[in-house]
Amino acid sequence: MAYIILSTLFVLLVLSGLFIVKQQTSAVIERFGRFIAVRNPGLHIKIPLIDKIAGRISLRVLQLDVIVETKTKDDVFVKLKVSVQYRVVPSKVYEAFYKLDYPQDQITSYVFDVVRAVVPKMKLDDVFEKKDEIAIAVKGELNDAMINYGYDIIKTLVTDIDPDAEVKTAMNRINAAERQKVAAQYEGDAARILIVEKAKAEAESKRLQGQGIADQRREIARGLEESVDVLNNVGINSQEASALIVVTQHYDTLQSIGEETNSNLILLPNSPQAGSDMLNNMVASFTASNQIGEAMKAQNKKNKEER
Repeated sequence: MAYIILSTLFVLLVLSGLFIVKQQTSAVIERFGRFIAVRNPGLHIKIPLIDKIAGRISLRVLQLDVIVETKTKDDVFVKLKVSVQYRVVPSKVYEAFYKLDYPQDQITSYVFDVVRAVVPKMKLDDVFEKKDEIAIAVKGELNDAMINYGYDIIKTLVTDIDPDAEVKTAMNRINAAERQKVAAQYEGDAARILIVEKAKAEAESKRLQGQGIADQRREIARGLEESVDVLNNVGINSQEASALIVVTQHYDTLQSIGEETNSNLILLPNSPQAGSDMLNNMVASFTASNQIGEAMKAQNKKNKEER
């Protein structure tokens, strides 16, 4: 019976000396409180009751999010979220385990120190534009400080920039005003182009209209000339022919006006004697003009004889 008990105790004692270290983990072994070795992943053995596992350290990449509130150069309070990715250097597990009790607190302190030294030198707009520079500055400071404690800073990221609520509202108003200004400029340019193109179209229309009127009058004059030639061929002189054409156009105009039922056009004079009066007036005008012409010719001839 005693043999069984002793055997059982021996087996338990041996088994207590066996331990397993998981992947991406290191175990720190101490003997009577003194550091002995670092064990890497796998199955290991230690002296029972003498050696003990003082602790285990993860070798995985860890992330610590630090929120820092500070003031910019233009006196705007802003909150920055800085994400620090770090891990324990496998060859420096001893330093990571024994030299630093709370690495997260140490990292947080350095992040606060760097951010509050860099951001107050920048304006708010520069903080948004140069956030990578802030991240690089934090990483450089942390690497120099934490490598002595066995920690490697892999990456630092400024993942969020949150100004004061009133400042964000003002920034949104400024952006909205800028966009409205640009929109107004585009609308003004479009309106100006429309006016210019409309003016060009009107000018072209008037040019073509004037050209059409000129062509119309040229054809009318050509038609009148042909009409006078035809009447001259039948024994009617030019004055009578012109008077006849005018009277004919007068009655053609009356006929054209009469065909329009809703026309509000009035032709003056519009009496039955209007055609006769017009003819008499034209004949008198032509006669008077001929007399004046003959008188001028006689005067010119007399002047030449006197010379």
